[in-house]
Amino acid sequence: MQTDFQLKRVLFILVFIINAGIMIAQHVYPQHDYKGNNPLGQITKSIKAQTPLLNNYDVKFYYLDIAVERTSVDVKGNVTIKAEVVSSVLDTFAFELIDTLTIDSVLINGVKSTFTRNNDEVFVKVTPAISHGNLVTATIFYWGTPPTGGFFSGISSAASPTWGNQITWTLSESFNAKQWFPCKQVLSDKADSSYVFVTTSDSNKAGSNGLLTNIVSLPNNKVRYEWKARYPIDYYLISVAVGKYVDYSIYAHPAGTNDSILIQNYIYDNPNTLPYFKTQIDLTADFIELYSDLYGLYPFRKEKYGHCMVPLGGGMEHQTMTTLGSFNFTLTSHELSHQWFGDNVTCATWSDIWINEGFASYSEYLALEYLSSGQEQPWMADVHSNVLSQPDGSVYVPVLQATDENRIFDSRLSYDKGAAIIHMIRFELQNDTVFFNIMKAFQNQYKDSIATGDDFKNVTETLSGKSFDDFFNQWYYGEGYPIYNVVWSQYNDTLFISNVQTTSMPITPLFKMLLPFKIHTANGDSVVLLQQNQHTENFKVPFSNHITSLELDPDNWLLMVVSNIVQGTDDQVIGKETFLVYPNPATDVIKLQFSKTENRHVQIYDSNGRLVLELESAQTLLNIDTHAMNKGIYTIKVLGKNSMNQTKKFVKI
Repeated sequence: MQTDFQLKRVLFILVFIINAGIMIAQHVYPQHDYKGNNPLGQITKSIKAQTPLLNNYDVKFYYLDIAVERTSVDVKGNVTIKAEVVSSVLDTFAFELIDTLTIDSVLINGVKSTFTRNNDEVFVKVTPAISHGNLVTATIFYWGTPPTGGFFSGISSAASPTWGNQITWTLSESFNAKQWFPCKQVLSDKADSSYVFVTTSDSNKAGSNGLLTNIVSLPNNKVRYEWKARYPIDYYLISVAVGKYVDYSIYAHPAGTNDSILIQNYIYDNPNTLPYFKTQIDLTADFIELYSDLYGLYPFRKEKYGHCMVPLGGGMEHQTMTTLGSFNFTLTSHELSHQWFGDNVTCATWSDIWINEGFASYSEYLALEYLSSGQEQPWMADVHSNVLSQPDGSVYVPVLQATDENRIFDSRLSYDKGAAIIHMIRFELQNDTVFFNIMKAFQNQYKDSIATGDDFKNVTETLSGKSFDDFFNQWYYGEGYPIYNVVWSQYNDTLFISNVQTTSMPITPLFKMLLPFKIHTANGDSVVLLQQNQHTENFKVPFSNHITSLELDPDNWLLMVVSNIVQGTDDQVIGKETFLVYPNPATDVIKLQFSKTENRHVQIYDSNGRLVLELESAQTLLNIDTHAMNKGIYTIKVLGKNSMNQTKKFVKI
């Protein structure tokens, strides 16, 4: 899910609250703050453990035959689940359906069966029991009015505040498919195929997954839309959107196939809506062609891709037919890319939401890089700014937090940091051919299935021949980011760099990284790549041209903070250690930076020669609190093996 790039930091939620309080934009990137930094307060959900009886069968097919109108969330009909028994014997068929919906009856293999309910879980007696490897067909007849009004409602109905159209739509991620149809909410169990038949008033259209195979006229001014999807599909990607729509269909023509790919768009039946969005909608074909080149051919090309407009503050990547509120470059590209990362290959657990959201977010960057060159750099700078705004948090969602939708869809971590670390993997590889081969191989290896972050790591290591153990421990499972203090100097034909790394979070005390240093001279610039494997690194780089200045990662490849980068003195470059004092003047703290780790005796004297502070330390970076010091000039004396009787002054203001 995702939201508008241009309005990235604008809270547009208020207009939706007025209408229904239902705007949840499952992929509100980066305004998916409804999930992570919700301005209305916490919306945390705790999901109880599911019955293990769900693991006794493997879903093969969902068939939804339901009635829905655009003016309410009422749902009525029947759902058939075909499955294969994977336990030794199946004597109870379990499924999930919210207890506010009424079940009239349940048929097992065509025979009416008794059932019991325990909150949102339903248990159906299977008589006689069915043995391993055989098929079971359960048909559930049900009706009712699901709950609405929450950020994570499975089904909602509202009018667009901009265009005025009333729409009813579903949005099941993460745990809310059960709010509108009987199902098994287990990510690892994709159905092999699905049918969604929707009966509604003949003034409506109903959009869903797969191909529209038939429109059947019915008595009493009703019509049935028959959608059939024949690719594997996860429970939360099945969808319905009902409203007064016009069908605006276009085609993409990706390289590598002679077939056109249908892009079927259900746009509000308002004479102004399609003209307003047409240019942006038409970009979808360019995006499909781009991602087909970068990731492999569009995975559902035998069916379609499309959009259903709904009053939503972002979008949700329902398989082959995204549900979204508007069209813009980054929102449209983000949701489309989910067809590869999220739909074709789905996160194995909600802890691994990076497989969905991190890659879809980085796909925005790639779309900008290839189709709107020059815009990708400010996009990445904005991403880095958000990630670095707080010191903590891992991209991997800890297991104990993986039922909290605020944490799963945290904008800073799952989306922005998730995208940033993919960019850093690309940098570590230093080879775009290998990088995109990894993307394609990952899609090919895990197509129609699920994957974890470690699965992507393994593909990366296999194709690159490099270990990414440290990288994933630091950036995927670890927290925080590195902070660098750089001292450089040039002596004869050598550039000397002393680089000290500290980190924002002690849980990840060191980031081993490939660092790009840009060297500026009067004759032009050049870049050297240096590997930082310890807190303090001293580099020597042969360089004959006169250096005017040095930058660390000016192109925003890496998540980091450069606290200070200064030109040092000759003492450093001829082997005699010195130390750096900053900021100078100082207010609350003074920092002493050394190029080596060794024991030192540090003394600070005021302007009258009185000793005001004395300490022993072997740290390469000392933070000295100056709150208690009076304003004035102070002298720092450092005594050590290689820094004997060195002194420097600073001013306290």
